[in-house]
Amino acid sequence: MPIPSECRYTETHEWLDLDGDIVTLGITQYAADELTDVTYVEMKPEKSTILPGEPIGEVESVKTTSDIMSPVGGEIVAVNQRAVEEPSLLNSDPFGEGWLIKIRTADPSPLDGLMDHETYDKRFPVAG
Repeated sequence: MPIPSECRYTETHEWLDLDGDIVTLGITQYAADELTDVTYVEMKPEKSTILPGEPIGEVESVKTTSDIMSPVGGEIVAVNQRAVEEPSLLNSDPFGEGWLIKIRTADPSPLDGLMDHETYDKRFPVAG
């Protein structure tokens, strides 16, 4: 599965897609493959305010528990309840139905320092 070209990527394997002042965030296919079977997803609730670099939730798998971090701050405006109820979506469709959270941000500038799709794909190629 090719990674989306419009997204930005973190060293900790989150993807972020900016649309106006809304940032959609999820984990990458590389992260999903490393975690193996995702069994539990917990995100901060809607209307929570977060700071850049703050954890917004966690993902558990049969192998480990991982914090999900956001490089942007703002207000959480949506949590993907389907992903919370069906954690396997993070394995099967991490860039689509497996998105995790939407954040309204007044300052998207931290996205400028993240990797583009080509850089991320070279550093963290997905097998198969």
